[in-house]
Amino acid sequence: MLEGAYALMATKGLSATTIDAIARESGVSKMTIYKWWPSREALLIDAFLKKAASLLPLSEEGEPVALLRAHAAAYAEALNGEFGRVQLAVIAECIAKTATGRLFAERYLDVRRSLGVRIIRNGQRAGTINADRPAEELYDQIYGTLFYQSTFGLRPLSATYARRLVSAVLT
Repeated sequence: MLEGAYALMATKGLSATTIDAIARESGVSKMTIYKWWPSREALLIDAFLKKAASLLPLSEEGEPVALLRAHAAAYAEALNGEFGRVQLAVIAECIAKTATGRLFAERYLDVRRSLGVRIIRNGQRAGTINADRPAEELYDQIYGTLFYQSTFGLRPLSATYARRLVSAVLT
């Protein structure tokens, strides 16, 4: 169901990604979908989360700065394509339907942010990250900058830019 929902969002757009269309694409009933997801928005976010996890894996195993450089570089590249378009569409849908991005934050951002913050803290404890500001602020500075610049088209994003940003913030 998640793969079918993401495929529909990426190819047909969000307005065509209805519960009926997802059910047809996935070969399940609408009742099955509503058994697992309380709303269309929750399903769309989970489909996006599954794609993000496969496209942009992040692990605590390895040197923290190198991990975050590689991840931020991959995220910057992904924002330039289909993934970036789908991300914006899902966020816009959540805001339009609930008047808040909180659902997206709870189901997607909080999970990814918690892991990124742990990686930064690990680097601070090990002495490989010299920045002494709170890990949450450092994470937000990196990923908030990439998201903001991509969303508003302020600059073309590249892997090189993202790696430099991580280095500037963390070292």
